[in-house]
Amino acid sequence: MWTIATLTACLIASVAADCTITSRAAWGARPPTSTSDIGTRLRYIVHHSAGAACTTSADCMAQVRSIQNFHMDSNGWSDIGYNFLVGEDGNAYEGRGWDNLGAHAGGHNTGSVGICVIGDFTSRVPNAAAQSRVQALIACGTSSGYLPSSYKLLGHRDVTATACPGDQFYPIITGWPNYSPDP
Repeated sequence: MWTIATLTACLIASVAADCTITSRAAWGARPPTSTSDIGTRLRYIVHHSAGAACTTSADCMAQVRSIQNFHMDSNGWSDIGYNFLVGEDGNAYEGRGWDNLGAHAGGHNTGSVGICVIGDFTSRVPNAAAQSRVQALIACGTSSGYLPSSYKLLGHRDVTATACPGDQFYPIITGWPNYSPDP
């Protein structure tokens, strides 16, 4: 007979085990011009791209390439700023990955894994597929040992003056495990 504790443990294990991430090669990333080690990973910082949303793999890969081009060509950065991106197609896309220092939250990049949900969530929330994938990615990072179970989860606005990750999405992440407004 299944108990609630057993079912909950199975659900958590299945979410934690889903570490499916679309590689840089798969979405057609440009090579970075340089990389730096992220340091000891202690927190996740959640962002939104504040641009067009995507609901298909092809559209999301095009959006990720566009964001990378903007970050490298307009901002002069060495690569896409985020460690990972998530589309409303329910997929996670590798940006700088687990080991490379991001450029997503000035003054707070060291020790932070930046996760950007593709779209503008000022007046609407990301769909369930995107929200679930962000949570699965966080669980993956913890279960794989990239971040400790005592990680902090923050919104971009918790570390700098910005509306990111959007007025509709931010209240949702404040209800997720390990949320802290204090970096």
